[in-house]
Amino acid sequence: MTDQKLVPRALIVLLCTAGAVITLAGIKEVGSIIGPVLLALVLVLAVSPVRTWLEKRGAPGWTLVAAPLALVLLLLSGMVAILTLSVTQAAVLASSYGDQFNQLVLDVQHLAARFGIGTQQVDQALRALDPSKIFELIQGFASGLLGVFSSLILILILSLAMCLDARPLSRILSSRAGHWPLLVHALHNFAHKTRRYLVVSTVFGLICSALDVTALWLLGVPLPLLWGVLALITNYIPNLGFIIGLIPPALLGLLQGGLRTMVLVIASYLVINFVIQSLIQPKFLGDAVGLSTTVTLLSLLLWAYVLGPLGALLAIPLSLLTRALLIDSDPNGKWAAALISGAVPSDERP
Repeated sequence: MTDQKLVPRALIVLLCTAGAVITLAGIKEVGSIIGPVLLALVLVLAVSPVRTWLEKRGAPGWTLVAAPLALVLLLLSGMVAILTLSVTQAAVLASSYGDQFNQLVLDVQHLAARFGIGTQQVDQALRALDPSKIFELIQGFASGLLGVFSSLILILILSLAMCLDARPLSRILSSRAGHWPLLVHALHNFAHKTRRYLVVSTVFGLICSALDVTALWLLGVPLPLLWGVLALITNYIPNLGFIIGLIPPALLGLLQGGLRTMVLVIASYLVINFVIQSLIQPKFLGDAVGLSTTVTLLSLLLWAYVLGPLGALLAIPLSLLTRALLIDSDPNGKWAAALISGAVPSDERP
């Protein structure tokens, strides 16, 4: 009698689920440590092609560490500066449009009264859309990320350690490829897919942001550059990132230029993001993510709950790492990989 017959499958599922819950709860408890570690890992993976390029050209050993680390420092400094500016500007905007919003409430109440709609219900609905609350939400998101990036020294030390260990780790994995072929292949695949996802998302995020900034500037929305940067950051958040980046400029368009401006802002964002992210970007990204739409959304909610704003920003890389360690390295994991990717394995296609 085999082990599978001795242990009911339902019990195995329950034990695995309980283990996952305990693990995620532990990660959440030490999120202030795990967050910087995972961020440093993703950043080092993002700049690792620079180390490979230098190594192939016979560059000195110290440059293999210094060059990637300098790029990581540049990326971190830029992110901290952008998030600091976002927090500051969001605080200013939260208190500068109170009069315009109150006038908007009065106009809508008068319009509703003409159609026999009670002003109390309208007032409650509009107060729920208080712009200060919207900007406080954006400010809270940026502040949460800034709190992680504020551990700049820790992230840099971790990045330095990972850059120093990159070459030995690569040699160890190559030497053990014959003993652990699936695990080594899964880890290499994770690194490749993460880099490809970050590069493609960054390039097309910059294109979308530039077009968004141009549209907002033409429509007269205040601080178009800031909202373009917000659109770039939220581009890394799957599914819901577009909505987060759209809300502030759309609300400002309503307060600054009226309903027509708000509609034009929403229409511009929809057209730009649909064409770039839905029609063009998937052709370049291909199957780099390897996650279905449902799994992507669930992973966003899960990692955002566990690690906060940083978890939402790194949801795709973290899910790819989890898939590599738990599914792709398992000889019997093809069915699970097919479930989370929504694609039938090539060797089982008719």
